[in-house]
Formats: sequence, C-alpha cells, structure tokens
Amino acid sequence: MATPAAPEMNGTAQPLPRLSVILITKNEEAHIRACLESVSFADEIIVVDSGSTDRTCEIARAMGAQVTVTPDWPGFGPQKNRALDLATGEWVLSIDADERVTPELARLIQQELARPRAAAYRIARLSEFAGRWIRHSGWWPDRVLRLFRRGTARFKDVKVHESVQTDQPTAILDGHFLHYPYASLEVFIDKINTYSTEAARQMQARGKTTSLPGIAGHAVWTFLRHYVVRRGFLDGPQGFILACMAASGSLFRYSKLWYYTRRKQT
Repeated sequence: MATPAAPEMNGTAQPLPRLSVILITKNEEAHIRACLESVSFADEIIVVDSGSTDRTCEIARAMGAQVTVTPDWPGFGPQKNRALDLATGEWVLSIDADERVTPELARLIQQELARPRAAAYRIARLSEFAGRWIRHSGWWPDRVLRLFRRGTARFKDVKVHESVQTDQPTAILDGHFLHYPYASLEVFIDKINTYSTEAARQMQARGKTTSLPGIAGHAVWTFLRHYVVRRGFLDGPQGFILACMAASGSLFRYSKLWYYTRRKQT
C-alpha cells in the first residue's frame, strides 16, 4: 500500500492520520482485486472473510491486506463490526467488495483527513445496472456513511441492511464510489430472496404482522415509488426492471412475514 503524500500545512509537511480500510467478503474473486487497488492509498486494509471457496483470500493477501477468516456468519452488521475491531488507524473507511474508490474520491478523502470538518462523512454511490449508470430510481446519490474517526461509530447490529451509527457531527464528502452490485439478474434475484427472508424474520421478531391486501399494497406502492415518484422511467428499460425487482422484494418480504406468522400460529 502506498504511503500518502503529506500536505503542506503552514509551510510544514504534516503526515496524514492513519487510515484503515475495512471490508467483509465471501467468494468475491471477481471483485476483490479492483476493489483493493482502488484503496491502495490507505495505511492498512482489513479483510474479514466468512469462508470463501474461491481465490478471494489468496488475492487479498497477495495485495497486502490483513485477512481474517471467521468460522461463522453472524450477519452483515456484526461481521463488519468484527472488521472494525481489527482496525488500528485513526480513521476508518468501510467499503464493499463491489465498490471502487475513484482517484478523485481518494484525493478528496486525503484532503479531508488533513483538515477534518466532522467526525464522520457520507459519500455518494453511483451504481451500474445492466450496462447503465443509474441516476434515478432512488439509486442516486445514495449517500452512505462510510468514513469516520475510529471509536466514534459502530455498525448497527442487524443481519441485513446494516449501516454505520454515530452520535458525532457528520458531513457530506464530495466525490463518489463506483458500485457494481449485480453481475447478473440471477444474482439480483438471489439477493432479493436472501434479504427478504432476513427482513421478514426481523419484522416477525418485532411483532409485525400483515394481510393479503397489505402484501399487495406494499408491492404496488413500491413499484410506483421507484418508477414514478423517484423517476425510474428516466433510467430507461433498466429503470422499469429495477422498479419490478424492488416490488418483488417487497412482495417476497411481506409474503414471508405472512407465512412465518401463520405457521407460528398453527
């Protein structure tokens, strides 16, 4: 990993605070090299892997990352907190294997660390789907809190839809990640199935219930929200497919909630 250049401050070169990059992986051979190359400016890279059967760990180690393999899968939030606990830098940048830090974003991060305005930063993601960069459909700017001073933030302790939680001042950092979330429609459908199961279980644990009209209503409203309210129609055919997939996710989520609740009662 390259040593970051020291900025000039009051005529004297000052070293930047140490930056740790953290990510979790499983079978990310197709993404891991490009991802780690994009964060080569960091002082350390922490990879926590949950049992990859491909070359993910081999590639990550060869690129200088510190790789820890866990025997279990506690969910996205707890697993990312495991990676966070291994970081030693003053600042932490959390990234997913299917994301890339652009050269512009890398430069902006280094500039910000030299004179931080806040304890945590939200960064936009520009996502690709079926050969198109999606700028509507609720996908842009999709700002996520990913850069923060270590010790001031943790990931929410949930199995899916985890996010960084902090009570410290936050700011928006210019620039954006590049995001390649779905290699194929089959991968997209598999993720919807997996995530909807976890989400339904969480809703059930909170005592939430639903009905058949509720299932249909949530699915219809989800399609309209993505395609009309969030102007997914401006994203062409990809926008229509994304709205349909979002509606499918809602349909699966609430159908599973209905099923789990009914099965528990019988």
